[in-house]
Amino acid sequence: MRASNHMIGVINFLTFLLSIPILAGGIWLSSKASSTDCMRFLQWPLIIIGVALMVVSLAGFAGSCYRNTFLMYLYMWAMFFIIAALIGFIIFAYAVTDKGSGRPVMNRAYAEYNLEDYSGWLQRKVSDQSYWLKISSCVRDSRTCAKMRRTYHGVPETTDAFYSRKLNPIESGCCKPPTDCGFGYVNETLWGPGGGLVGNNPDCGKWSNDQHQLCYSCDSCKAGVLASIKHSWRKVSIINIIVVILLVIFYIIAYAALRNNKRMDNDESYGETRMTKAHPSALHF
Repeated sequence: MRASNHMIGVINFLTFLLSIPILAGGIWLSSKASSTDCMRFLQWPLIIIGVALMVVSLAGFAGSCYRNTFLMYLYMWAMFFIIAALIGFIIFAYAVTDKGSGRPVMNRAYAEYNLEDYSGWLQRKVSDQSYWLKISSCVRDSRTCAKMRRTYHGVPETTDAFYSRKLNPIESGCCKPPTDCGFGYVNETLWGPGGGLVGNNPDCGKWSNDQHQLCYSCDSCKAGVLASIKHSWRKVSIINIIVVILLVIFYIIAYAALRNNKRMDNDESYGETRMTKAHPSALHF
């Protein structure tokens, strides 16, 4: 009995430790949402799951230390739902980010991004005008476009140097016009009429050299935000998959230990009953 309780206590402690990377992943997504990714909704379920796992593991630890059967069964049921919620989170994150990636551009080191390449759910999310106003304002306030500008002795980098840079999705989608618009490079965020082909991309008419506007209203900017989101979610999901596998293993071990405790309790109770029947005088003084 004591060995089984000790095992459950150790498992609860390890479960508590596993709640830390889940919570850290949610906090990291929250910090990314406040700085670059700018979409604030998926981090909160992860933070809630992390906090719930932390609280439940502490309850299970207390139950194993004090041999409180109610707390132990509460722990097992709560762990089941937490694992199910975490699996659901991972499936959702992969389902909405299964599509979409940068498209290579001829004679450019950077890729460009198209909104139609991403899942319909994400498209609808960023296409909501009121929601996009908040996201674009966040991207603007992050000064991502201002930070990408480079000068050498006060002179902007050359066209060839810029074309050889690997821009991140937001820099590519929000800070410059799409290549098929045919604009000519002046500096990273200033473009003039060029000699290239002028495409029929709707974003061509949305581009502005106004440093407060740039391509923040472009579909390419929305796609760049989604590409950044996809990269962040996939990173967190890989950690969560490892955590889920460990949690399932710990859950099975804890369940087996709890069943063993219950069996030993029944055996002890049965033994006491037999002794009482065999020696009824043992109850009298």
